[in-house]
Amino acid sequence: MLACFDIGGSRIKAARSDAPGVVTVQGDAATPLTDFAAFAAVLAGFAGGARRIAISIAGVTDPDTGQMKIANIPCLDGRRAARDLAGVLGLPVWIGNDADCFALAEAGRGAGRGHRNVFGVILGTGVGGGLVIDGRIVTGAGGFAGEWGHGPVLNAARVPWFACGCGQAGCVDTIGGARGIERLHRFLTGQAEPSQAIVAAWRARDAAAVETVAVWADLVSGPLAMVLNVTGSSIVPVGGGLSNAPDLIAVLDGALRAKVLRATDRPLLVPAELPVEPGLIGASLAGHAEVPHA
Repeated sequence: MLACFDIGGSRIKAARSDAPGVVTVQGDAATPLTDFAAFAAVLAGFAGGARRIAISIAGVTDPDTGQMKIANIPCLDGRRAARDLAGVLGLPVWIGNDADCFALAEAGRGAGRGHRNVFGVILGTGVGGGLVIDGRIVTGAGGFAGEWGHGPVLNAARVPWFACGCGQAGCVDTIGGARGIERLHRFLTGQAEPSQAIVAAWRARDAAAVETVAVWADLVSGPLAMVLNVTGSSIVPVGGGLSNAPDLIAVLDGALRAKVLRATDRPLLVPAELPVEPGLIGASLAGHAEVPHA
């Protein structure tokens, strides 16, 4: 049996998995943020009877050093988390980035089924992504791959290069997610509105919201088209809060398909089919396929 965890800055979701991609949710618990022993104890409480552990988490692991970089769980940041957890729990541990696990889940069980090359996109609070080819997560130097939200790429005379949390400016992350579309709307119109209200106003054909969404789709679709031209992905499942507005995703898809090299009359950008527990499903698929490192 594989013990699977989807770990965020507030909650740890747990499940057991007896077959790849098949999970039985066991429950959840608060995430201990600063106490490694308490963090490991929560996992141990759910891992009884497991032979190994697979974790989806909002952080990255350097494949060369095993060190994690994770901003919202300090007790893991800078630690060789897989090795240290394996030492405490006495089980092999695999740790994957949550966007990578999302992409793997969608490739294996969701909107990416039947596609060899899947780029999964997160449009949530911010922007993230993961690349899956032939059923395997593609990783890169430092553990960073699929991070299309970062790098100074925005180019619009009307919109400044907003400062990004990564230390750069002009990143897609600054305008692409829910907080980003709010920032963009505030700059363009002077109105401070939550993303849900902006989308609702856009649906009602409010002129200010229509302009915001048009600028948003234009700015976000360019970098995403470049990603698809580089990776050759044939489908892009979208998760995160903005994916709950399929009509908004359809607008972004139209802008994207006007910019990619490979012309297609079918959607490339599609809402995820596994909005519930994709991290656990991705962890299950990876954990059963990989030989976890201890």
